[in-house]
Parts: sequence; C-alpha cells; structure tokens
Amino acid sequence: MKTTKTAALLVCLLFFSISVLAQKASLAYTVKMDNPEWHFFQVQLSCKGLKKDFIDFKMPAWTPGYYQKMDYAKNVQKLKATDETGKELKIEKLTANAWRVFSNNANAFNISYDIKTERSFVATPYVDDNRAYILPAGVFLYVEKMINQPVQVTVIPNSKWNRVATGLDSLAGKKFTYSAPDFDILYDSPILVGNLEELTPFKVRGITHRFIGFKLGDFDKKQFMLDLKKMIEAAVNIIGHIPYKSYTFIAMGTGQGGIEHLNNTTFGFNGTNLNKRENYIRTLHFLAHEYFHHYNVKRIRPIELGPFDYDKGSKTKMLWVSEGLSVYYEYLIVKRADISTDAELFNAFRGNMIAFENKPGRLYQTLEQASYETWSDGPFGRTGDEVNKTISYYDKGPAVGLLFDFKIRQLTKDQKSLDDVMRFLYKEYYQKKKRGFTAEELRKAFETVAGSSLAEEFEYVTTTKELDYPTYFNYAGLNIDTTTQALPGAYTGFTLREKEDSVFIANVDYESPGWNASIRRGQQLVKINGERSSANLFNKIITSARPGDKISFTLFINGQTKDVEVILGQKTEKGFKITPAGNPDPLQKQILEGWLKG
Repeated sequence: MKTTKTAALLVCLLFFSISVLAQKASLAYTVKMDNPEWHFFQVQLSCKGLKKDFIDFKMPAWTPGYYQKMDYAKNVQKLKATDETGKELKIEKLTANAWRVFSNNANAFNISYDIKTERSFVATPYVDDNRAYILPAGVFLYVEKMINQPVQVTVIPNSKWNRVATGLDSLAGKKFTYSAPDFDILYDSPILVGNLEELTPFKVRGITHRFIGFKLGDFDKKQFMLDLKKMIEAAVNIIGHIPYKSYTFIAMGTGQGGIEHLNNTTFGFNGTNLNKRENYIRTLHFLAHEYFHHYNVKRIRPIELGPFDYDKGSKTKMLWVSEGLSVYYEYLIVKRADISTDAELFNAFRGNMIAFENKPGRLYQTLEQASYETWSDGPFGRTGDEVNKTISYYDKGPAVGLLFDFKIRQLTKDQKSLDDVMRFLYKEYYQKKKRGFTAEELRKAFETVAGSSLAEEFEYVTTTKELDYPTYFNYAGLNIDTTTQALPGAYTGFTLREKEDSVFIANVDYESPGWNASIRRGQQLVKINGERSSANLFNKIITSARPGDKISFTLFINGQTKDVEVILGQKTEKGFKITPAGNPDPLQKQILEGWLKG
C-alpha cells in the first residue's frame, strides 16, 4: 500500500500521541483490610495522566481459570471519585459492571471503594480475622480499552499479619508493593496475606520453587517438599523448558478448588490430611494438575483463551484439552516421579471412567459441547434433572487422552507419544507464534506426530460414540474389564444430606428406583417407614434390606407432604479394573514402559 508523505506524517504523529499518553498514564492501587472480621477490602486507586472528559472503569465478570460468570461487580460498595483538591467527581453507573467517572480533564484524581467478601473460595476474594485472599479480578477495576496499561499495587496488611505471598514482581525499596506490566498479568496473580508459613524452597534447573500458605497443618513437610520437587522435575521433563523466573505454590487455607497462573497457583489446602496415603496421592495429583496448567492452558492454549473477554467470558470447545489432558498428566506426572504405584495410577484413571461411563450424560453430550457449555452447565455438568444429559470434561477428557496416547505410541512403534504433541504445541504456538491454536491446528498437530489420520479417535471428541477401551489398552499390554456387574446390597438410587434438624435428598441416579418414584434432589425427607427420618435410620434400613423390598417415604414438596413407595433394586455398573495382560509382545512391553516412565 502506498501513502503520501503528509498522510504518513499524520499516522506517525497519531501513534506518537498514543505512545506518550500510555507512557504518562499511571494507575496505582492500595488495598487495606481494616477490621477484617467485617469481611471488607478497602481499595484506593490513584489515576494520573489520563486527562479526558470522562473515563469508564470496569470490573471483570469472571476470572481466567474458572469458566463461570462470577458477577464480581455486585460486591463493589461506596464507590467515590475525587480530584486533587478533594472535590467529589460525578460517577454514572453504565452497566452491571461499568462506571463512568467524569474527571473533567484532570491530570490526577482518586477513586475509592470497598469490596464485600462472602465466600472463602479460590475464585472469589475473601478476608476474615485470620487471613486475606485478594483475587485481583474481583478487587481491581480496570480502565476500559487500557488492559495493556502497567499497574502498581500496594498491600497494607492488617496489623496482626506480617507476610504477603504473590506471583507479582516486587518493587525494590517499597514494602509489599508490586508491579504488573498489564491487567492480564495482574488478574493472573492472586495475593495471600496473613501470618504465613513457608516451607524450604528448592530449585529445578536452577529455578526457585516455593511453597507458602496459611495454617499448613501437621505433616512430614520435608518429605512433601522432596516429592514436590520430583513431581515438578517429571512435569518439566515432558515439555523440556521452564518459562518462568520463579514459581510459588500458594496454599490459601480453608476453601475449595485451585486456579492456575503463569508463575503460581492458589488452592485450598489442609496438610493434616496428608498423613493418609490415599489423601497424600490425591493431593499430589491435584498440585500436579495445577502446576502442569502453567504449560497446558496458560501457554499451550486454545486461541480463544487470550486475549480475554472480561465482560462476556472466553468460550472454547477445547477445554477437554486444557482441563481433561491436565487431569491425564497429573496422574502420569506423579507416577513418573516414582511417587505413586502402577496400581494407584490405574485406579485414578478407573475413577474417571466410572464417573463418566456409568452416567447417562455420555449418550447426550460430546466433549466439545461440555467444553463450550461449561459457562451455563458448570464445570461438572448441569444440576437438577438436566445433570443426566451432561458430562464432565474432567472425567471423559483424561480417558480420551489415554486412548490418543496409546494410539500414537502404537502407530509410531513407541517413537512418538502424546508428550510429543504437547511439546509441538508449546514450541510452535507459544514460543514461535506467540498465540493459541485453533481446533484445526490442534488436530493437525496430533496427526502430524502420529504420522497418520486420527479421525476415529477425534470422533470420541466430537460425537457420543462409545469408547473402545479394550482395543487401546491392548496396545500397551493391558486388560480392562468393561463387563457390567451387579453390586451387592439393595439400591434406592439416592443419597441424603442432613442440615440442622432436617433431612434432604442429595443426589438421585437417573432411572433408579428412587428416580422412578419421582424422588428428586432437594426434596425434604420427613419420614421413613413412618418414623422420623435421619441418615442413620436410612442407612440402617438399607443395610438390612434386599432387592425387591419396599420402603415408604414421606416427602415435603412445595408446601405439601407426599407419600411414595420405593421398590428396592440392585445397582449394576462397569468396574473398569485395569490389569497387566499375560505374555505381552515386545512392542506392548515397550509402550507400557514408555508410558509409565516417560
């Protein structure tokens, strides 16, 4: 394209003006937590160099890593803006998460507001009289169309607390003051404040790794850190590169879940539970999952997951890759670190298969649909009756990942594997092209590594076709029992939960005896065989009952009592027990060994 000198000059002046504005603009936040028992953060924002008639500020509607609308804006209270003289500026509410500040071309002005916190959860900010968890997407407003603006954050802990943990870069000479090159990085860096405990750090390939948190509990911390190091080494060996300057595991104390970030992860943690082997392995699987996410989703990512749409969310059909394959690798990483046994590895996969295969949702929803519809369904499928028409990509994803891996190893005589696919995606799209991949590029990467079409395997992603486990497990000399078996005891098909003095229906299996008697989740159970209901009474009756017996239940539904009779049945399910086959051939042995050891 050609242009005149005058037009070129105007273009240069325009970009120079934008550059100067960006250089002069300054956004600095200060977060206080006075009276933490009231569950409020106090936030102050100093704005300089914006100089416009009005400026629109927004609060994200969600946080990357948790694919649900969270409506953080509803927690913003006492929003106020003042100029340098202290004169209050007009603020207009534009939308549910946007405010317009009429700054009147002021070079500097301040905004203050409170954030109300209600829930101790990894995807929500929270403060109480023990500690503070600052989830940036739920605390810090951003200037519309200025996501790339550098940011400074100063944390002022409550006087009872002395430590701050975060993945943000510290500013030299300024206590508890941090910087981020843009809002994407700020929103990617939660902050934990309190009297925190840090375990002895270690290095992997010369890079420091830390574990710090609130009330870690009583457990063998030395052995835990040794195993954590081995786990990270096994994960790094898959990709072959460490992209961060340091990494921090941030244990937020009570609270469910975990969220991945570029150089850190935050998660609920109670170390006292680690004294049981089953809990120890489960926790390491969980931490391996969150750690591997810094590769798989933060860097190896579907193209829709960045730049983020903080208003509407970033929908993709490929969460089965980002989440499902991270589940797949969490098991392999712990096994390849020589922490878990073969039996524990097989049992982990078996758990996902049982959860997916023994529910009717597998006949209705594909992996792609589960990925895309998570924004409405939730990460583990829909609730209520509709739960029976959904699946979780956390369950089917690792099962499909395993089939892909075994197929690639079989086609290439164990010269290539799913590990090679992950390395290819990392190098080609994150390192070289600096972007995410499309669905077409993902499929091409799989088939390029395999050296063959994987059309049949991708049908497991795009359709509800039944997974042919025996064929793929045989590639590695493994047997898997897919026969349907009757479980011992009588079966109602529903479970209970007690709340204070009342008993409620917790979950109901689709087309079970309880389901067929119109018992549904959330209904209140008043009586069992004429006696006042309780979980103990229910368990006592079911334990001694046999299939074919009848039990009467009195339910309280929509303000009225209803009597129903349930004829007990016998539950059947596929067990998916995985065992080594007898007399494997050399290739089967090689594939199994390569899969287990990496």
